Amino acid sequence: MAPHDWLLSARERANPVSELPVWTSGNLAEPLIHGAEYFDRLVREVEALDAGDHLFFTDWRGDPDQRLRPDGPTVAQLFARAAQRGVVVKGLVWRSHLDALSYSEAENRTLSETVSAAGGEVLLDQRVRRGGSHHQKLVVLRHPRAPERDVAFAGGIDLCHSRRDDAEHRGDPQAVQMSPRYGEHPPWHDVQLAVRGPAVGALDTTFRERWTDPMPLDSENPLAYLRDRLRGADLRPDPLPEQPPDPPPCGTHHIQVLRTYPAVRPRYSFAPDGERTVARGYTKAVRRARRLIYLEDQYLWSTEVADLFARALRDSPDLHLVAVVPRYPDVDGRLALPPNTVGREQALSLCERAAPERVHVLDVENHSGTPVYVHAKVCVVDDVWASVGSDNFNRRSWTHDSELSCAVLDETRDERAPTDPAGQGDGARVFARELRLRLWREHLDRDPAGGGDADLIDPADAVAAVTAAADALQRWYDAGRVGPRPPGRLLPHRPERLPWYTRAWAVPAYRLVYDPDGRPLRDRRAGTW
Repeated sequence: MAPHDWLLSARERANPVSELPVWTSGNLAEPLIHGAEYFDRLVREVEALDAGDHLFFTDWRGDPDQRLRPDGPTVAQLFARAAQRGVVVKGLVWRSHLDALSYSEAENRTLSETVSAAGGEVLLDQRVRRGGSHHQKLVVLRHPRAPERDVAFAGGIDLCHSRRDDAEHRGDPQAVQMSPRYGEHPPWHDVQLAVRGPAVGALDTTFRERWTDPMPLDSENPLAYLRDRLRGADLRPDPLPEQPPDPPPCGTHHIQVLRTYPAVRPRYSFAPDGERTVARGYTKAVRRARRLIYLEDQYLWSTEVADLFARALRDSPDLHLVAVVPRYPDVDGRLALPPNTVGREQALSLCERAAPERVHVLDVENHSGTPVYVHAKVCVVDDVWASVGSDNFNRRSWTHDSELSCAVLDETRDERAPTDPAGQGDGARVFARELRLRLWREHLDRDPAGGGDADLIDPADAVAAVTAAADALQRWYDAGRVGPRPPGRLLPHRPERLPWYTRAWAVPAYRLVYDPDGRPLRDRRAGTW
């Protein structure tokens, strides 16, 4: 197997203007499952930074008072103290919509002002397509005098409330307001990657391209520009220090940085026609799938995205799709809930029509029976290729917002049988298989050390084990919870079916507002990414 069998080539990336490498080799990617693990690691790495080191970050939402450990520090304290030590702290946080609309304008602004007052520079970035957002979640830590210590974190976890949960899923004491069906402290499932090796340089480049883009920060938002001028806000990014050379190789992982940028005017200097390598990367990998696609996703919307999986299921009669999604949308209400529901209903229906016996959609609860909100964005194909990032499986994430993911292809083969589950000669790879198994051990209440993996390795056995556990838990509920609760936290997902009169307005609202299309017109017409 050559890496280009699974990873995009330079031509397939279709953005020659960007300085991002096609992919890098010699990396080490480590999944950090849940916010508590990620936040603890982040504190340890940031507190070890010295004067002259670099701390660059991007985020969708940043709550300055979010505690990263039970006793702190908060996000603002951690980054401000780094700036006070002489660390070069630079950040790009989405300007966001108003808090009154359940967004985070005030929180993001406070984080910006707090860290900037300590000597850093955190800018509110509105260089997005109308109605879009900057959704990337990235922290890059560089040590110019000790590059072997460089590390970057990329994935689905924002630096904000509700994210500091762990495998017990009791929720973060500092919670965001969500649907009451998730309780006062919503349980939260998420994944972030810790990356070392040359890929850190690629993620550094991703930040620098956004930072140095000459487009005004308040693009297409004259009211925000006027308000910022009156407040004396920083609207001009200061120069960055010279980019250090890439860190030395340290592992066996090829990593390809995948991104989404919309087609927007003024154009991005680093992506004049936008970039859709997230969509292109998933498309290439899913088309190679033969036995098992495993997804964890917040939305799993869009018929365009679902059609990719449906085609793969039709083309490969042994292929199964296992998807773990939230039981309920994160919002309630007569106007907000139906558009959130209809997109998934359409997508799942399309997949199930392609292969009704080979599509398995599940949701998660904790041991108290409270549903867990799945915010992770993970894909594993045939235990070979894996991706962790900020993008959801919907048209918005693949075309309209800014997104950032890392596709990982491990050079090291996994010797547990079957060693080549897809039968294509690619061989199972340690990173992809172990990522899937770590997630399934938690969901099934198996031994975290892998002592109960015997029926989870082969795709056919694994699907049978997962579905049997979910069915057993559902039967326990249907029987009135008589006897001991069966092991496992998965249940068959039962999406709500909307009446026709609700669908009549929810479908166009979903297509236009919730899941817009950021592709150039020619790509929309051609049906390509």
